[in-house]
Amino acid sequence: MRSLLQRHFPKYSKRLVSVARTLRRRMTDAEKKLWSFLRDNQLGVKFRRQFPIGKHVLDFYCHEAKLDVEVDGDQHNTDDGTRNDVDRDSGLEQQDIKVLRYSNSEVMEQTEALADDILEEVRARIQRQTNGEGET
Repeated sequence: MRSLLQRHFPKYSKRLVSVARTLRRRMTDAEKKLWSFLRDNQLGVKFRRQFPIGKHVLDFYCHEAKLDVEVDGDQHNTDDGTRNDVDRDSGLEQQDIKVLRYSNSEVMEQTEALADDILEEVRARIQRQTNGEGET
């Protein structure tokens, strides 16, 4: 019989569990700051940090809204980083997971505004799911 996690969450590589644990312990200042707004159901939904899905570890994932919030450092501003992000986001979107990306500086300077944007996206996605509408 499948475990509760297997029934409710997409499959993930078991080797990523230890990677995710390490990433949780080594969160950047920007990740810590955004997490302080997302944790403990403060937006009305549960977010998980450093959550493994498939071959990826998502920074902040809300299963109810199928929303991934990524906090990107400078490595994402390179050609390889941008290419990897596009490929990764495309794969997640095929699983109906929406990806929101913010830079470290955006998070550090505009955390409350970003939390409002995230809340708006959460509400919109849950509303679409409730109404039986899929992604367009």
